[in-house]
This record gives sequence, C-alpha cells and structure tokens, in this order.
Amino acid sequence: MSEAFIQVDGGDLSILIMADHASAHVPHDIDLGIDPALLGDHIAIDIGVAEVSALLAKQLGCTAMLGGISRLVIDLNREDDAPGLLPVMSDGHAIPGNRHADLADRMIRFHHPYHHHVARLLDEMASPFILSVHSFTPRLASDPDQKRPWDIGVLYNQDDRAARIAMPLLEAAGLNVGDQQPYSGKVLNATMNRHGEGNGIPYLGVEMRQDLVADAEGQSRFAGILGPIVLECRNRLA
Repeated sequence: MSEAFIQVDGGDLSILIMADHASAHVPHDIDLGIDPALLGDHIAIDIGVAEVSALLAKQLGCTAMLGGISRLVIDLNREDDAPGLLPVMSDGHAIPGNRHADLADRMIRFHHPYHHHVARLLDEMASPFILSVHSFTPRLASDPDQKRPWDIGVLYNQDDRAARIAMPLLEAAGLNVGDQQPYSGKVLNATMNRHGEGNGIPYLGVEMRQDLVADAEGQSRFAGILGPIVLECRNRLA
C-alpha cells in the first residue's frame, strides 16, 4: 500500500468515496517545524472524514480512498501548479519546514500516486459516482468574527446535478445546509474538477462541520444521513 493513501474496500458498488484530507500523518523524514499539537487541528486534517468515509464504504458496499498524509505535507486537493500545494502559512500558523521543501519530490511521492490510483479505480467502474468528503472548522483563528452556522456545505463547480438532488434531502434530514458554503466549489474543487468534471463523472462534494463529526456518535449520524442520499444521487444520475 502506498504511503500516499489508504484504501477501504467495502464492496464492488460503483461509488468511490474520496477524502483528500483524511490524515494528519507526517512521515518521519519530513520536519514541518511546527508544534506537534497542531496536527490535531483543522489546518492539518479534516476532522471526522476518515471515520465517516469508512463507515459509508461499509454501509454502501463500495470503496473509499483516504489521503494518507497531512494537508500540511502536501495538499492533495490542489492543482499541480497551485500556490497552496505546499503551505507555508495556514490559519495564522507558520509552517517553516515547508519554506525550502522540494515540491517536486513531494509531488512524486504523494500527490501523483494518490491521483493516479484514483484514476485507475474510476477506470475500472462501469458507471462511477464520486462522493467527496471534507470537513470545516466552525471558527477560524485568523477570522474569529466570520459566522459559519452550517451543519454541512455542498460544493460544486460547473456540474451541480448531484448537489441539486442532495441539498433538499439533506435539509429534510434536519441539517442546516450551505450551498457553496463555507467555501465555493468554483474556487476550491481541484480533485473533483480533475476526476469528476474532467471525465464527465457525476459527483457530490460535501463539507461537514467538524465539531459535529468529531466523535463516534456524530460520525455514525452523518454516515446514516449521507448513505441513502448518495445512493439517490447515483441512481438518478447513472
């Protein structure tokens, strides 16, 4: 298994769950120059997404691809030439170890293997559907006055087909749903632009509020809500 990802095999259903920021792992030979406590923070990992994605893979009988390294090592949800690939600042925290890091080496070691494996998995599916899973912090340290009241955000770029199906279903499940909140998929959608929109594959991108999926109860709740909605989106767009 590659150090760039963890694959969860739940079954053969043609749904691929993707969690780009599922891990806070930093390989032993990489020194970010930060307080290790920050690896438990949202700047290093999308809290709760690994657990929700694994639950969904087993629940739906499909595969989940979890990013195997911290977004501070390299951001898997960025284009190959994006300035934020190797962050030197994140939510007010300096990442000094990245200032002189070898970007090409980290791309070859982590970014390329992750995305190449995703492409192979999708190529093996007759009629694939992608669920992209992220989480967001309810409050930014660098902008504490910014209000982030949503339970879940739905992100998309040009292809909003699954988003339009999912949003009323998420609201009916009792969630406060943000359309393109707290981020816009028009701006931050690299992985889905590449594997979904770039190949005509329908997808649903969700961003869960991290404090709602920080424990097993919340993770089980969100997996239970998302599972039937993902199936509905897939079945209507297959």
